[in-house]
Amino acid sequence: MKDYQDYSLFHNFVETFSPIGFNGIDDNHPLVLELEKMTEVNKQFYFLADLLQGKILFSSKYSKKLVGVEATELTPYDLIDATHPDHVNRITKGWAKLLYIANNLLAAKSGSSLFSTNIKLLNPKGTYTETLFQCLLFYSEIPQKKVYLLQVHTNIDWCKNTKKGVYHYSGDDLSHFRLPDDELLNICNDFTKREFEIIKLVGSEMSTEQIAEKLFLSAYTINTHRGNILKKSGKSHVSELIYELMEQGKL
Repeated sequence: MKDYQDYSLFHNFVETFSPIGFNGIDDNHPLVLELEKMTEVNKQFYFLADLLQGKILFSSKYSKKLVGVEATELTPYDLIDATHPDHVNRITKGWAKLLYIANNLLAAKSGSSLFSTNIKLLNPKGTYTETLFQCLLFYSEIPQKKVYLLQVHTNIDWCKNTKKGVYHYSGDDLSHFRLPDDELLNICNDFTKREFEIIKLVGSEMSTEQIAEKLFLSAYTINTHRGNILKKSGKSHVSELIYELMEQGKL
């Protein structure tokens, strides 16, 4: 079987179809067929969208297996509908972050940026799949001035790191736009699942004693976690961290 570890096919897709604004892409084009093979092997689907118009211009067929929606019918709202209730706030703030990045690229009239995080999506079997969202945004002047979004979704149920916390990357280092593995997913996974749970409860204005009661832990244990959280984040107060995480779309 051919090795599909390389994301160069996605870059070739952008270069090949950007001159036509990603409209009218032939499903039988050799590059599209090769990408279909690659994404099926890697348990992925992708779409190309005009971000500021909120319109998907092309989507791959594996969307049917991952979220139960045919490629020709997929909309951004289908992903929100499939999102686990605990992650809805994150995905909506993630979309807001993408729009912010897109407007900056449009104002600069150049550049590209990457935003990635893990979200649980409801699959056709009625269970939730841990899914990595890799959102590559780029400015193009051909055939007209626009910001496009190439969004790749990968099943990462195999990864133990995502069960410990939230993966997040936002920046212009496109070396992070590659097939996910343990090394990639460990880069920005700063907090354990328990620490992130405590951060969210602090954000909901619960006291240490209230959090301890809710989690069936001692106040001493909660304060230990809070100290570790501050040490990892380099912040003086958890409230500073909460604001930063909200700005990043993690909360």
